[in-house]
Amino acid sequence: MLRRLPPMNALRAFEAAARHESFSKAADELFVTHGAVSRAVRQLEDELGQTLFRRTTRSVKLTGSGEAYAEEVRAVLDRLWRATERARLQTTAGALMVSALDSFASKWLLPKLHDFRAHFPDIDVRLSTSDGLVDFIHDDIDIAVRYGQGTYANLKSDYLMGEDLYPVCSPALLEGDKPLRCPDDLRHHSLIHDVFFVDWKMWLTAAGIENTDALRGPTYESSDLCVQAAVQGDGVALGRSALVEDDIAAGRLVRPFDLQLSALYAYYVVYPQGALENPKAAAFRDWIIAQAKHE
Repeated sequence: MLRRLPPMNALRAFEAAARHESFSKAADELFVTHGAVSRAVRQLEDELGQTLFRRTTRSVKLTGSGEAYAEEVRAVLDRLWRATERARLQTTAGALMVSALDSFASKWLLPKLHDFRAHFPDIDVRLSTSDGLVDFIHDDIDIAVRYGQGTYANLKSDYLMGEDLYPVCSPALLEGDKPLRCPDDLRHHSLIHDVFFVDWKMWLTAAGIENTDALRGPTYESSDLCVQAAVQGDGVALGRSALVEDDIAAGRLVRPFDLQLSALYAYYVVYPQGALENPKAAAFRDWIIAQAKHE
């Protein structure tokens, strides 16, 4: 029997618009334009012969038939998503797709993954690095670690850990013609900047230093590069504890001063609703949170 069904794009647009009661918010979620959502919903209404939304100049509201249809469509899309996830688990065997910030992956996560492999030898972690937001569906990502405030639209997030900020440098800078003995000595050295996350001005203010230009010195778009520049003696970086702990332990970096500040942001484990139905994702989430608690 031929089953006549509306286009999937129209159903997704309608479900998102119904959930948000907004074509604009639905468009943001689906990465399309407001007009595309409006046209898709209109196409669906024409096919059904029903008005699904009451439209005003500033909002849209579901009609009675729209509410009933939205509930059914949402249930069907949820079942389809779960079925797709089960099929994906079967086709990817033991692979778990993990996304993390490049700096966090190389400096914190990668050195610890041997422990995960020891506990879960049947799970193959495939680690993808990105500084941008994750599209879990199109990028085929199971779970991610992100740095921010923990609020991500339509996603679940679990607190992983915060971090402290403090100056770090090569041990060589503690000696020489201009040795680093007190915060005031920073005026003789280059300040290394992380363009995305760290602001020297707040640390210098907290230290009571007024004779040092907080903006001078090289700037890098990667925290990895900032750490490496500090290791090789190019200046003093404002280190993020999660990313410099191994270099400090190995003696490649030192903390010339005791003053540290709590970072405004923290690390979070982020995943879609229902993702922890995948036992591999649940195992990784529990493991990485346990690792962070041991820090």
